Amino acid sequence: MAELDTSGGGGKKGGKVRSKKQSTRVDLTAMVDLAFLLVTFFMLTTTLNKPKAMDLAMPDKDDKNTQEPIAASRTMTVLLGSGNKLEWFVGEPGKTPPTVGDYSKGDKGIRKVLIDQSQRVKSTTGKTMFVIVKPSEKSVYKNVVDVLDELHITDNMAFAIVDISPVEIDLLKRDNLF
Repeated sequence: MAELDTSGGGGKKGGKVRSKKQSTRVDLTAMVDLAFLLVTFFMLTTTLNKPKAMDLAMPDKDDKNTQEPIAASRTMTVLLGSGNKLEWFVGEPGKTPPTVGDYSKGDKGIRKVLIDQSQRVKSTTGKTMFVIVKPSEKSVYKNVVDVLDELHITDNMAFAIVDISPVEIDLLKRDNLF
């Protein structure tokens, strides 16, 4: 693989004996082949990130099964507004004043609210809380995903994503979230 250049350094001039200068040249073809083999090996043997997706069960459009009503005392409604803010209330709109919150993990964050309200509903009714998520026109897709993630983290699996009503839009407008 290595070659030595033994060409002379010129003709014979004078009576001095000079040593020949030898230059070395290394052939890197084998090294490049090995590098590409290693890159190919590691590309084929590594696993790529698998997408993480949450399963959503959607009802059939032609399904005529009627659901039994859920008591308003165990229903929490989350209204998604603009500016990464939200409003929530337990019960019916207009009868219970909404509380403004955000997506943080603090005291006004949706995670603490979901945990507290779920425990309160469980202790008063003995049943699980049902959460209704209502995104507005001014909310972004990330807000819906954040709420669904928080529902999954807090283990609230009874929820629905529903269209927002005009009464609830008025609540958001009143608090400058629409």
